[in-house]
Amino acid sequence: MATDTDAGATAFEDVPTRPAGYAQTASKMHAFNRYEIKYLVDELRVPELRAELARHMDTDPYSPHGGYPVTSVYYDTADLRFYWEKIEGLRFRRKLRVRLYGAPEACTDETPVQIEIKQRVNRVTQKRRIELPYAVALNWLDHRIEPDCAPAQQGFVNEVSTLVQNLDLRPVATTGYLREAFIGRDADLGLRVTIDHKVHGRDRDFRFDSGAENRFIIPPKLAVVEVKANQRVPYWITDLLARTDMSVVRISKYCQSVQAFGLAPRSTLGAPELAMPDPLVRSGDHQ
Repeated sequence: MATDTDAGATAFEDVPTRPAGYAQTASKMHAFNRYEIKYLVDELRVPELRAELARHMDTDPYSPHGGYPVTSVYYDTADLRFYWEKIEGLRFRRKLRVRLYGAPEACTDETPVQIEIKQRVNRVTQKRRIELPYAVALNWLDHRIEPDCAPAQQGFVNEVSTLVQNLDLRPVATTGYLREAFIGRDADLGLRVTIDHKVHGRDRDFRFDSGAENRFIIPPKLAVVEVKANQRVPYWITDLLARTDMSVVRISKYCQSVQAFGLAPRSTLGAPELAMPDPLVRSGDHQ
């Protein structure tokens, strides 16, 4: 369902009727609104969950068994304005990130990355993003050199540039994980369910290809399940989540990374099962 964005580009809900994951190439400018609900599940319950999802949904063709790598660098102010907006539960909040689909060690200056504003308006999640070569993205966000873009993308580029310059944004934390994705079919075309494994991060060496050590920011025995729907969550999904003992959580991977590395005090509203021991567990090969 298409609408017009302020940037003058075409916006559409995230109805994944085409490949996603590594090779999502819907358009250079991509925007959508949807509802997102997050759950935690023990990794021991994932095979059961995966089998049940496969009965009702299609596996994303770019989502291999075990998942594909997703890595994001989050930008924030010196006093972590975006972090605190999330912690305080503001009805309107947003964050800026650069996202890579694929192995970070294989990232080059020419690798396509997504520059994305993710914002929450009441209960609705909105995303707008533009795809650029990695070197162009870094020149823009780190050195304030605006990229060339099509007229339809200029509004979004102006918005990002204004945020970066007025708030003096800088990279603060990296998150990464392996994502399995399932897409709805038939009456559930607007439905998408993802399972994120081995969620890790770091607070320095922000280049994707730096090879720097990551540490788990969520206990590796837990996976994060996200249910994303344009309008409604099917009954069979809520029934499945109840049967697999999953609990709804207020969780932000960015906030988990900030807290895990001591950049801000841990929120008292956070789920206690997400607390990591000190020292943090190393994420091994998943960098």
